[in-house]
Amino acid sequence: MVRLCYHQRRSIYKMMEWRIITLIATGAITLMLFYTITYPIHHFPHPPTSTPIQPFSTPDVSAFQFNSSPVADVYLEKSIIPSEATPFPITNDTVNEMGAKPKVLQTPFYTSIANDSHVSFPIEDLPSVNSYTKMVESTDTSVVSFPELQRKREESTSLMSTDQDLVNAKIKIDHIPYEGLLDDPDLYAPVFRNVSLFKRSYELMEKTLKVYVYKDGAKPIFHKPPIKGIYASEGWFMRSMERNRHFVVKDPKKAHLFYLPYSSRNLELTLYVPDSKNKRDLSLFLKNYVNSIASRYPFWNRTHGSDHFLVACHDWAPYTTKEHDELFRNTIKAVCNADTSDGVFIRGRDVSLPETIISVPRRPLRGLGGNPVSQRTILSFYAGHMHGRVRPLLLKYWNGKDDDMRIYGPLPKKVSSKKSYAQHMKTSKFCICPMGYEVNSPRIVEAIYYECVPVIIADNFVPPFDDVLDWTKFSVIVEEKDIPDLKNILLNVSAEKYIDMHTSVQRLQKHFLWHVKPIKYDIFHMILHSIWLSRINQMAI
Repeated sequence: MVRLCYHQRRSIYKMMEWRIITLIATGAITLMLFYTITYPIHHFPHPPTSTPIQPFSTPDVSAFQFNSSPVADVYLEKSIIPSEATPFPITNDTVNEMGAKPKVLQTPFYTSIANDSHVSFPIEDLPSVNSYTKMVESTDTSVVSFPELQRKREESTSLMSTDQDLVNAKIKIDHIPYEGLLDDPDLYAPVFRNVSLFKRSYELMEKTLKVYVYKDGAKPIFHKPPIKGIYASEGWFMRSMERNRHFVVKDPKKAHLFYLPYSSRNLELTLYVPDSKNKRDLSLFLKNYVNSIASRYPFWNRTHGSDHFLVACHDWAPYTTKEHDELFRNTIKAVCNADTSDGVFIRGRDVSLPETIISVPRRPLRGLGGNPVSQRTILSFYAGHMHGRVRPLLLKYWNGKDDDMRIYGPLPKKVSSKKSYAQHMKTSKFCICPMGYEVNSPRIVEAIYYECVPVIIADNFVPPFDDVLDWTKFSVIVEEKDIPDLKNILLNVSAEKYIDMHTSVQRLQKHFLWHVKPIKYDIFHMILHSIWLSRINQMAI
């Protein structure tokens, strides 16, 4: 009986031992599972690495493709947008010209847009998680390879480095004393606002600036500029830019600025229906062009177009940008019609383009110069058509009223038979440059060519290169309301001051001359410098 109880006790002990082991093992497994699920993953240490792990915060948007539009693979990395690039919201009611609302795919890091409307959105206007999920579900997705991700990250780094180049240049221009030689025979200091700042900025432009010229677009609107007539400025700049080897780069990732090489004159000749007074077709054409390059390349989207520029001399050029919000608000517009009154031309961002008349493209410098001061016997001269509001007033008060004031409409044959238009300018002290339909006039540069002091009558007009040149030193600016008192204003310029002004016109003439092969400080480089300076001024330090 005792022996039996002993064996029974051993069996009971072994059974209890196995149950205890089973309970301990079960508890341990349960505890491990609970710990794994509930404990934050970032509490676990990273694996050893020689360099810190870099967070990849920018999702790759090329994984999403829209079925409804060729505007696919558009992406915008907001993490590298310079502080000056301000997004512009669009309302839910916006409809493009095809009658469809733009489809938007957006996260805090990028914006992607289908159809032909291209606008940007502030981050605070992001859609809810549910709406975002629905939009993603409606798209096709594909796996992006690691080399593609690496390429786009390198592209982003390159873009940031070009912005840093501009920031560094701005610091040098604004804050570091200039140590170069100021005694430059090609620069006449009295006509500059600050010749040392200009020289430093110009040298930095020569050393730093790289421009990418888009190859997109067919002739004649693109890549076939007019180089003769009153719209020659846009043509000569385009030709000089596309032939340039110092500033132009083939790799857009190295560019600080991007040039849209279209001709506003050829755009008007190609698309405008005469007498229709409808410019919208021109605007829609530019809108579609910008949407096209924005969908094919990442560079427009990066800054919403603020590092892109156009050069256009047609009177309508500023207004044909209105259909594309970013083109209108952000892009640097170098235009002849530099009118600040209607909110299209923004002083400090946009550039006043000199309007030059080229009669013989092979000899752009033909006929330069004029008489010395002692042989300028006419006080003032103007001849031309009666365009706009100012010229009829000029004729009303001064035509045939005073022999010192040679003010005409079209130059009469009995006058031109004795002395040509050019000879009148070469022998006059002051050449009157009234606005036409718009504020700009080719007579300003004509006067400089013939060494005649220009008299500008155009309220709200920004003269060319006003960012660096002091126009009060070599021109007379008359308000439109003072036309009746024009002669007294001119007579109040003392002989000594006039000689200084005439000398200044002679010395700065080089900055308004086109050359078949551009040279330092000529009009091509001055226009490019104004565009460079505009972009520099946008950069936040």
